[in-house]
Amino acid sequence: MIIKGKFVTLRAIEERDLEMLRELINDPEIEQAVSTGMSFPVSSYQQSLWFEQVSRDHDTLRLVIETEEDGAVGFIGIKDINWKNRTCFPMLKLSKGKARRKGVATDAMMALMQYAFMELGFHRLDGAIVADNVASQRLFFERLGWKKEGVRREAIFYGGVYHDVIQCGIVASDYRELLERLERKE
Repeated sequence: MIIKGKFVTLRAIEERDLEMLRELINDPEIEQAVSTGMSFPVSSYQQSLWFEQVSRDHDTLRLVIETEEDGAVGFIGIKDINWKNRTCFPMLKLSKGKARRKGVATDAMMALMQYAFMELGFHRLDGAIVADNVASQRLFFERLGWKKEGVRREAIFYGGVYHDVIQCGIVASDYRELLERLERKE
């Protein structure tokens, strides 16, 4: 199944995407901004092994973000799927340059939220944002209707310093309110 936004397409990962994904993982600036876990350099061989493994993983949905203009520009998905409580944790990484400041992240997340809430029937999406990442805070809190729910003080370590992580989330009723607000604007 292909998931469509206003101008992005979210599709399954193909072998041809592996180098773009490896570049995202190996870019220290991107990893510091969005990763709340441990990051290690990834080789082409390791990336191909990862691809074999994730193609059999049915507990995580991993998709490529594609635009007609630029092709594959990033990665999005959901992990930590809890079918009983109807919750999951979205993931998002955009390549530097061509996908930035064009609304790609907003459109991709809106498409993913629509799929998660309306197709899969999730009740809640959970998130964690590195406190230094102002762009992600604007995206999630101002554009996507997510709510700040707390701060994990000094929760991650990079660059020789501990950084806070903002815990956030959106529930199905918040998502419906966001859609109503957006419809009134149009």
